[in-house]
Amino acid sequence: MGGFFGVASKENCTFDLFFGTDYHSHLGTRRAGMAVYGEETGFSKSIHSIEGSPFRTKFEKQLTQLKGTMGIGCISDFEAQPILVRSHHGTFAITTVSKINNADQIVEEILKDKVHFFEMSNGEINPTELVAAIINQKDNLIDGIKYALDIVEGSLSLMVLTPKGIYAARDKYGRTPVVLGKKEGARCACFESYSYLNLGYQDDRELGPGEIVVFDADSVKTLLNPFNKMRVCTFLWVYYGYPSASYEGMSVEKMRYNCGKLLARRDNVDVDVVAGVPDSGTAHAIGYANEAGIPFSRPFIKYTPTWPRSFMPTIQSKRDMIAHMKLIPVHDLIKNQRLLLIDDSIVRGTQLRETTEFLYESGAKEVHIRPACPPLLFGCKYLNFSRSTSEMELIARRVIEELEGHPVTDKALLQEYADPDSEKYQKMVDKICEKLNFTSLRYHRLDDMLEAVGIDKDKLCTYCWDGRE
Repeated sequence: MGGFFGVASKENCTFDLFFGTDYHSHLGTRRAGMAVYGEETGFSKSIHSIEGSPFRTKFEKQLTQLKGTMGIGCISDFEAQPILVRSHHGTFAITTVSKINNADQIVEEILKDKVHFFEMSNGEINPTELVAAIINQKDNLIDGIKYALDIVEGSLSLMVLTPKGIYAARDKYGRTPVVLGKKEGARCACFESYSYLNLGYQDDRELGPGEIVVFDADSVKTLLNPFNKMRVCTFLWVYYGYPSASYEGMSVEKMRYNCGKLLARRDNVDVDVVAGVPDSGTAHAIGYANEAGIPFSRPFIKYTPTWPRSFMPTIQSKRDMIAHMKLIPVHDLIKNQRLLLIDDSIVRGTQLRETTEFLYESGAKEVHIRPACPPLLFGCKYLNFSRSTSEMELIARRVIEELEGHPVTDKALLQEYADPDSEKYQKMVDKICEKLNFTSLRYHRLDDMLEAVGIDKDKLCTYCWDGRE
């Protein structure tokens, strides 16, 4: 997906920018970059591939090479950014977290003015470059940013670095967060709220959906007030957010604990221990174990010293193999045990089936699976989430096609399968359990999961589970 960090300071900002950006490394796997501005040095930037090594190892030299009082940085799954742009607005740097579903339509409209774009290695246009071109269609930056938020279908949050300050804008439905922090002599904006805490910043506030602000070291000014409608992604709490992050006032770790607790209240399985698939399943499992009064255990450990998340091949079969290789068994905690295992979700099912087989081979008597969210029925069309991939890769969709005997695209039918009280839902769950060789399978209910988040349900996006727009 991606994350970003921006800072405006009365002193050199590179140290804060470097570490603030690094704290977003869990959100992207392929590209990272920083751009800074100083009155004496002007604009400068650096972009590196992080596919084979962590952000810090590629950007350590930039701590001394990049100098300025304002800067923006990003971690990305896809495009190289931030990019530098020269236009009638002057020179600016821009970074985005986006999924632009109508990119071809926008390009066709803009190309009428004989604008050209550079293609990325996959043949697609860099979406951050496209957003910059959209902004340049208007007479000033504020109108340009507003225009970009208005016309992009999917999602778009962004930061624009200029000599006068940093503009920050949150997606018009608030699907991804933008958070402001402050300390003496500096201000910042970021995706992850915890990223500035160890740098001496304090919480200021979160931007509302569609809100646009500009800030410098001294102050922040709202340029466009937030809209009323919000659809922030619920998966941020379930999986993508780091445990120390907080969105809309609810911390990721607390939500996951609540999630496991509510999952346990509807369950009555007889097992010896509860375990979480590291790392995102751990807090879910602790919540479940404490509520159910069953011991929490760690029957396998995730090996991370030489396996950064960024070291992930693009070929899915290799990704599954490497993900499996990170998990090291603790045989003394597996042999002859009836295990209840909580993962954040089941997507394709391949990796969790391999994990289950690996537990059986290590001597487990039973492996009961409790995903922390409902079955994924719809591929995400709002965010670039690798987990919410092509719908036909989702195991729930494949099983539904088997049960129905034909490809299924009817949303009403799929929503019937999303109802945990329906006969079709139970048949789907039983079939998935059989295919993946679990002892038993019980998904989290959507209503319970949303209760675990603890904010207004109308503000949460649940499209991947129930198709709700």
